[in-house]
Amino acid sequence: MEAEAADGPPGGAEAALSCFSFNQDCTSLAIGTKTGYKLFSLSSVEQLDQVHGSDEIPDVYIVERLFSSSLVVVVSHTKPRQMNVYHFKKGTEICNYSYSSNILSIRLNRQRLLVCLEESIYIHNIKDMKLLKTILDIPANPTGLCALSINHSNSYVAYPGSLTTGEIVLYEGHSLKSVCTIAAHEGTLAAITFNASGSKLASASEKGTVIRVFSVPEGQKLYEFRRGMKRYVTISSLVFSTDSQFLCASSNTETVHIFKLEHLSHSRPEEPSTWSGYVGKMFMAASNYLPAQVSDMMNQDRAFATGRLNFSGQRNICTLSTIQKLPRLLVASSDGHLYIYNLDPQDGGECVLIKTHRLLGSGTEENKENDLRPSLPQSYAATVARPSTSSASTVPGYSEDGGALRGEVIPEHEFAAGPVCLDDENEFPPIMLCRGSQKGKTKQS
Repeated sequence: MEAEAADGPPGGAEAALSCFSFNQDCTSLAIGTKTGYKLFSLSSVEQLDQVHGSDEIPDVYIVERLFSSSLVVVVSHTKPRQMNVYHFKKGTEICNYSYSSNILSIRLNRQRLLVCLEESIYIHNIKDMKLLKTILDIPANPTGLCALSINHSNSYVAYPGSLTTGEIVLYEGHSLKSVCTIAAHEGTLAAITFNASGSKLASASEKGTVIRVFSVPEGQKLYEFRRGMKRYVTISSLVFSTDSQFLCASSNTETVHIFKLEHLSHSRPEEPSTWSGYVGKMFMAASNYLPAQVSDMMNQDRAFATGRLNFSGQRNICTLSTIQKLPRLLVASSDGHLYIYNLDPQDGGECVLIKTHRLLGSGTEENKENDLRPSLPQSYAATVARPSTSSASTVPGYSEDGGALRGEVIPEHEFAAGPVCLDDENEFPPIMLCRGSQKGKTKQS
């Protein structure tokens, strides 16, 4: 869930804000600037707390945080082929790697770290940063479009499989094997994303009018939503809610669309004996005799709810999160602001803007909170961040804090035995130095 901010007027917010991304459970927002990067807590509506800021690396255009841990991955325009992994609480660099061309995007979960170049994808084991696989000869992917499931038990990877159509290649990052190819759209892809469990995959094409959801790993179409009909748009962000009940899409327009994932019964109940019910039945019957394209449009679901921005043409990303026990729509924009809306999960409709926060400038103080623990205990964020109750591992290749010993490789079957909690003293990987170039060193496909 990362976006590189569009170019803006010199000296303006857009000129200073280079990129922004929400972490995997939407409890934190990271931004990259011309002078470094910042991390913010999303635990409160009224206050946007800065939990970390760094000006050691200038001109940052990729910054990704691993859940609510202290592990952050940074890429700078000054060295666009180098990935830097930091432990920001200790102020130390864990490792860095260089690649054969510019890094376009990075995705990570508790098991895998994905580095996407224009014509290749590198898959690392995040516990010891060992390079496990290089996927070569992929179709040219100049935007670095790819997705990684945050579910560490499967670590599904998705990326474009064609230059001319909306074909998606589904790859299993745990077993390092191809799964299937999905013919998602007629046009080329603009956005792809997994839900939290890795059981669903959503996609949008460059036209931006239709959004589809597929089952994983089968690749069967489950839902089809129509964002609009009047104009083509550029989808900049596509994200599921953590409970997979909603799907949110933002674009270069002033409207953010929220779709509800619910199956309508094929055997529709009898409509009430009203004029509107009669007309509805007539339309459904007529759709059987219309051209397939028109019939499909009539059967596509529309947005359940919308959020209105007071501008268009800006680069932005959106997410759906639970903050202070209520569902919220969050939009981070290249205009340098975070917009928070109330979302009615029952009736939908127009989301109400309740707070706007500045992402740049003064007014925020560094907060020493307990690693961004969300306030809702039954939420997904609380589940994945829960500390493990098991004793220290004695398996060869593990240190006492659950990380990898330098120079030793953890067997594949030992990975992701359960949620891994990262905190101040027991962070993984505890590697102090692991620098290298990713050229001709890896298993290829």
